[in-house]
Amino acid sequence: MKLLASLTSPYARKVRIALAEKKIEYTLVEVSPVAAEDAVAAVNPLAKIPALIVEEGLHVYDSRVIVEYLDSVSPVSRLIPEPSRQRIAVKRWEALADGICDAAVIIVQERKRPPQQQDPAGVERQLRKVRRGVDELARELGDKPWCSGEAYSLADIATGCALGYLDFRLPEIDWRDAHPNLARLAEKLGRRASFADTVPPAA
Repeated sequence: MKLLASLTSPYARKVRIALAEKKIEYTLVEVSPVAAEDAVAAVNPLAKIPALIVEEGLHVYDSRVIVEYLDSVSPVSRLIPEPSRQRIAVKRWEALADGICDAAVIIVQERKRPPQQQDPAGVERQLRKVRRGVDELARELGDKPWCSGEAYSLADIATGCALGYLDFRLPEIDWRDAHPNLARLAEKLGRRASFADTVPPAA
């Protein structure tokens, strides 16, 4: 299978970590949905990445669907629990972490616009979403060793990717000092090969 992805995307990083944890072999195709819109649109009509090309011709997108697909095709290192309540808990963590990334991406894109065209009020609104989201991650984690349940799961992967993206793109958000429990989790996750091997390249 092939994964169309950007090395700086937190959503693609989530998928790449899942692939590594599941020990699934794949080919990484680095693409920009802007520079290669037609090529990406041939796989995902929305021209968004990540997108997974499965060998038998199946195209899977977006990141949440890809990770769920990967978890279903390999029994190695289950990332999403089977019991309904536990499954919803993990997917809720993923939704919150992805939502933080959504707001952060909007901020990054807005700041790339010429200064006179930027919307400071819009940026501040997204920053509030990020801060509230991180506060909720910390509240939900509490003093637990893992985000959801007693074991490493997709909840931890999604949370680690969101926090890593804030470090990468919005370093002014000092979530470590504000939330030592998240800092401890991020440090623990960073020692996993799957996280260490997918750190975004320096901008």
